Amino acid sequence: MSGFDNNPFADPVDVNPFQDASVTRATRGAVDGIQEYNPFSTELKDRSDTTIPISAVSSQPAVLQTSVEQSSQISAATAAGQANLIKQQEELERKAAELERKEQELENRASRNPGVTDNNWPPLPKFFPLKPCFYQDFEVDIPEEYRRLCKRMYYLWMFHCVTLFLNVLACLAYFTVDSQYGVDFGLSILWFLLFTPVAFICWYRPVYRAFRSDSSFSFFFFFFVFFFQVAVYIIQCVGIPKWGNSGWIASISMININLAVAVVMMVVAGFFTVNAVLAVMLLKMVHSKYRRTGASFSKAQQEFSSGVLTNRTFQSAAATAAQGAFSRD
Repeated sequence: MSGFDNNPFADPVDVNPFQDASVTRATRGAVDGIQEYNPFSTELKDRSDTTIPISAVSSQPAVLQTSVEQSSQISAATAAGQANLIKQQEELERKAAELERKEQELENRASRNPGVTDNNWPPLPKFFPLKPCFYQDFEVDIPEEYRRLCKRMYYLWMFHCVTLFLNVLACLAYFTVDSQYGVDFGLSILWFLLFTPVAFICWYRPVYRAFRSDSSFSFFFFFFVFFFQVAVYIIQCVGIPKWGNSGWIASISMININLAVAVVMMVVAGFFTVNAVLAVMLLKMVHSKYRRTGASFSKAQQEFSSGVLTNRTFQSAAATAAQGAFSRD
C-alpha cells in the first residue's frame, strides 16, 4: 500500500548514479591500483628476469637464410674455380719449361756437331771397339701422347730377346735328353742371332720413326712387318718339333721322357705365348694411334717417292746408270 501513497506529481528525486556503492568501490580500487603501481619495484624486476628474450623467440626470415646459403655456395664455387685455374696455369708452366729444356738440349747438340746427331744406342762403353749405331731419346724425339706406347714397344722387343735366349737354353736341354733334337738346338741359336737385330731394325725402329715424325710410310712398314712377327710368335708358341722352338707341342711330348726338361720347355712356351698376346694388344693400340694421326696410304706413297728421289745414294746410282747408258749409245 505504500506504493500508492507516493505522489506521482511530486518532483523527482535527484539521483546521482556515481553514488552507487558498487561503482564507488570499483573506481576507488582502480585509483588505488594506479597509485600503488611502481615501475621500479623489485617485484617487477624479478618478473622481467623471467621474461624470454626476443632474440631467443624470433628467428631470421627464410629469405635471409636462403641468400646466405646461396652466397656461401657462390663463394665455394669461386674458390674451386680459382684453384682449377691455378692448377692449369702450373701445368702449362711445367710443359713450357719442359719444351724449353728440350729446345736447349737440341741447340746444345747442334752446336757441338752441326747437322750430326750423336748415336747413343746400344749404350756401349767408350773403350769398346764398336760404337753406337742408333740415336734414341724418348723424352726428346717422341711426343708425350705417344711416348708411353713407344716405350712399351721397346720393352716388347727386350722381352722378345730374353725369350729367344731362354729358348736356346731350353733347346739345349732338349738336345741333351735326345740327340736327334740337335737340329732344334742349332736353329734356336740361329733364331736368336737373327731375329734379335732383325726385330729391332724391321719393326721397332719403324714404329719409333713413325711416332717421332708422324710418318705414314713408317706406319705402313711397321704394320706389314709386325703382322708377320705376330705370326712367327704364334708358330713359336705352338712349338712344332724340328723347327727350333720350345713350344707347347714339344714341351708336352717331353713329359713322359724327362719331367724337368718338360717344365723348362713349358716355361719358354709360356714366354712365347705372352709375346704373342702382347704383340696383338700393342698392334691394336698402335693402329688406334695411327688412325688419330690422319695418316693414309697416299701420304705413305708421297713420302716414299720423295724420300727415294731425294736420297743421295739413289741419285748417284741413277746418274751412274744414265752415264753408262749414254756411253754405250
